[in-house]
Amino acid sequence: MAKKHQVTRRQFLRSGAETTAGLAALGGAAFIARPGKVLGASDRIRLAICGVRGRGWDHVEEFCKLPDVELAALCDIDQNVVAKRLSDMSKKGLAQPRTFTDVRKLLEDKSIDAISIATPNHWHSLMAIWACQAGKDVYCEKPCSHNAWEGGQLVQAAKKYNRIVQHGTQTRSASAIREAVNHLRSGLIGEVYLARGLCYKWRDTIGKANPEVPPAGVDYNLWTGPAPMKPFTQNRFHYNWHWIWDTGNGDIGNQGVHEMDIARWGLGLGFPNRVSAVGGHFMFEDDQQTPNTLNCAFEYHLPDGKRCMLEFEVRHWITNHESGIGTPEFGSQGVPQAGLEPKTKFGGSDTIGNIFYGSKGYLAIDGYDSYRTWLGRNQEPGPSGNGGGNHYANFIECVRNRNPEGLNAPIEEGYISAALVHLANASYRLGRSLKIDPQTGKAIGDDEANKLLCDGDRGYRAPFVVPEGV
Repeated sequence: MAKKHQVTRRQFLRSGAETTAGLAALGGAAFIARPGKVLGASDRIRLAICGVRGRGWDHVEEFCKLPDVELAALCDIDQNVVAKRLSDMSKKGLAQPRTFTDVRKLLEDKSIDAISIATPNHWHSLMAIWACQAGKDVYCEKPCSHNAWEGGQLVQAAKKYNRIVQHGTQTRSASAIREAVNHLRSGLIGEVYLARGLCYKWRDTIGKANPEVPPAGVDYNLWTGPAPMKPFTQNRFHYNWHWIWDTGNGDIGNQGVHEMDIARWGLGLGFPNRVSAVGGHFMFEDDQQTPNTLNCAFEYHLPDGKRCMLEFEVRHWITNHESGIGTPEFGSQGVPQAGLEPKTKFGGSDTIGNIFYGSKGYLAIDGYDSYRTWLGRNQEPGPSGNGGGNHYANFIECVRNRNPEGLNAPIEEGYISAALVHLANASYRLGRSLKIDPQTGKAIGDDEANKLLCDGDRGYRAPFVVPEGV
C-alpha cells in the first residue's frame, strides 16, 4: 500500500483523539484517580477479569498461561457464573482469586495492576475509563464502545492517566496477518482500491421471551448499568444482549468489528467521507432488534484526489463462501511460520475474513491467522501464510515496560474501528447515507445521526454515567 495511506491514517488518529472531550468525575464510583504502582522486573502483574461467562473465560485461560501474571480477582454480576468459574479453575489446579460483584469495589483494591473487560458492550467504555482513573491498565474487549462518543472519551482517559489500553481485536497480533498487511504496504497487489470485510456467521432465531424475575444470584441493576432499565427477559440477558440496541451493536459490532478493523488497517485509513448501510432483520420473527443482514459502504477521499472503498457485509444464514474463505482448502494452502503446522481445516461453514482488491491482484484473509494472494490477470497464486500470535502477552509486555507504542491494538485504533461500526448502524437505522467529517468522525449537518453517535443527550442511567470533561 502506498505510504500516503499510512500518513493519512496517522492524521486521522491524531485528529480524532484531539476532537473528543476530556474526562470528569467518576459518576458514582467511590475511588479517586491514582497513578498506579511501579512494577519491578521480578513483580508479577496482578490482573482482574470482569465478565467471565463467555469470552471472559477465554481471558482466564489465556492470562493464566503467562508466567508473569497472577489472576487476582474475578468480577461478575451473576454469582452462578462466578461459582462455576471458581469450580472450573479448581479443576485446572489454578489458585482461587478474590471475587467481586461490583466493579467499583474491585477498582478500590490498590494491589490490582490491570483489568481485563469482557462484559456486554454497553459497559466497555465506562468500566475502562473508571479503571484508568483508578490507575489500572486495561485490556478491553471489542468493540471498545457502545457508541462513538464514549470511545473518544476512553482514548482521552488513557492519555490523561497514562494508562496502557489494549483493544481486543487480537488479529493485529497474528504473525500471518501482520505479514499480509506488510504485503499491502509494499505494493504486492498494486494500488488497493477496495477492502471488503465478511461476516457470514450462522445465527439462528432467538425466539420471543416474556418478562420475568431475574434469576437468583443476578444483580440486574449492575448488569443494566448505564443502559435504560427495562424488564428482565432471557433475550436481554446472556449473549442475546448482542441483538438489542440498548446493550449490543449487532453482528457488525460483535464478530464483524474484527473484520472491520482488519479492512481499515489494511487500507491504512481512519474515518471515511461517506457511509451508507442497508439491510434488515430477515426470516425470523423474534425479539432481535439489530439487523441480521447488512450491506455497508464507506467512501474515502484521499489527499491526492483519488478515492477508495471499504465494504462490509453481514449475512446470518445459508450462504456461499468468497475467495475460498471458510473452506478447509484455504488454510491448508498457507505456508506455515517456523515451528507451526499448516492448517487442514479453517472456519467450518462460517465465512469470516477480508478481501483486498488492487491493480495487480487480490489478497484474502481467512479468520484470524491465514492469508493467500492471487496476482496478475491470470490470478496466479502468490505469497501465502498462516500463523497466529499472543495478544494477551503483547498487552502484559507493554504493561510491564510502560510502553503504549508497543501495543499491537492500541485504543486509538480500536476507537476508530468501533466508530465505523457505529456509523454504519446509524446509517442503517436512519435509512440514509451520511456525509462524514473525516477529521472528527461526526455526521455533517445531520443532528439525528450525531444523536445516535451520542453527540447530544446521552441518556446514561445515573450513577453509571460515562464522564465528560477533564
